[in-house]
Amino acid sequence: MAFCRRVAKPGSGRAAVRTAASAAAVASAAALSAVAAGAEPHDPAGRPAARSAGDRIATLYAQAERATERYNAARTRTQVLRREVDRIQDRVARGQGRVNRMRVALGALAGGQYRTGGIDPGLALLLSGDPAQYLDRAATLERITSRQAAQLRVVQSAQRTLRQERAEAAAKLGKLEHSRRVVARHKRAVQHRLATARRLVNALPPRERESYAHRASRAGGREPGALAGLPPGTLSGSGPGELSGGRLGGRHAAPFSGRAAAAFGAARAALGLPYAWGHAGPTAFDCSGLTQWAYAHAGVAIPRTSQAQAHAGQPVPLSQARPGDLVVYRSDASHVAMYAGNGQVIHAPYPGARVRYDPVDMLPISSITRV
Repeated sequence: MAFCRRVAKPGSGRAAVRTAASAAAVASAAALSAVAAGAEPHDPAGRPAARSAGDRIATLYAQAERATERYNAARTRTQVLRREVDRIQDRVARGQGRVNRMRVALGALAGGQYRTGGIDPGLALLLSGDPAQYLDRAATLERITSRQAAQLRVVQSAQRTLRQERAEAAAKLGKLEHSRRVVARHKRAVQHRLATARRLVNALPPRERESYAHRASRAGGREPGALAGLPPGTLSGSGPGELSGGRLGGRHAAPFSGRAAAAFGAARAALGLPYAWGHAGPTAFDCSGLTQWAYAHAGVAIPRTSQAQAHAGQPVPLSQARPGDLVVYRSDASHVAMYAGNGQVIHAPYPGARVRYDPVDMLPISSITRV
C-alpha cells in the first residue's frame, strides 16, 4: 500500500555538535512540526533526495497523525481541567454561602449581646429590680460570649479554606487556559498538514489521483483467513457468550477474553466508516478514537491517545498476539490498530480513508498491548 511505508529517519551527524540552546530550540520546533525538516532523505552529496508525490503525501499524513494525537491528549487534559475547575468553583460557592450564613448568625449574636450587656455590670446590678434575675442573665451572657468566640473561630477557619480554594481555582483556570491554547495550536498544525496533503493530492495527474482515491476509499477488503470460518456479522456487537469456546475462527486462533471479543466485534462493525481526526465515533474515527470506542463497547475504559493506550494493559510479543490486542506503531507510538488475527489489523488509517483491514507489519511496530 503506497501510504503505509516507513518514514525515513533523520541522518545527520552535524546535529550532535550543536549547542544545548540550539538543541532545545530544535526540540521545541519539533514538538510543533512533528517531523523536523532534517528528516527528509538526502542523496550522497547531501542534497534533498527527490521524492514522489505519494511519499510526500504519506509523510504529511504521518505528521498530521502525530499532531492529531497531541491534539487528542491536550483536549483530554482540557476536559479534565474543566471538570476540576467546575468542582472547585462549586465548593467555593457553597463555602461562601456557609461563611455568609455564619456571619449573619454571629452578627445577630453580637447585636443581642450589645443590647443586653452594653453597660457596666456593677451599674446594671444596682439598677436591676431583681438581682437574682440579673445574675441569671449574666451567666447566660457569659455562655453566649463563649459560644460567640467559638463561632468566630469557625468563621475564620471557613474563610481560610475559602481563600485556599479560590487560589486553587485560579491556578486551575490558568492551566485550563494554557491547555486551550495548546489544543488550538495542535489543531492548526493538523489542519495545515492536511491542507498541504490535499493540495498535493489535487495536483496529481488524473490517473494517479483516481488510483489514490481508489486505494484510500477501499473499506474492509477480504477478511483475514482466521476469520473466514465465521458467518458474516458474527461478532458485530456480540458478547463473549456468542463465541464458541472463547475462540475466533476455530483451531487456528488463540483463545481470547470476552471483552477482547466484544471490542473486536465493535471494531469490525466500524469497517467502512470514515477516518476523521479528533473523532472517537460513532460515525467517524481517528486511529486511537476507534480503539477507545471499540473497548468502550466492551465496557472497558482505555485512554484517548495511542501513546497512552500503549500502556493500557499487558505487553505481549507479536507471536502471541490475539484478536483485540492493540498494536501500536512508530517509535513515538503515534498510530494504533487492533489485531484481527492471521497477520492482519483493523484500523482507521488516515484522512480520506475508511476503517479497514491491513497487514500488521504495515508500519514499524512499537509495542503490542493486551487490555
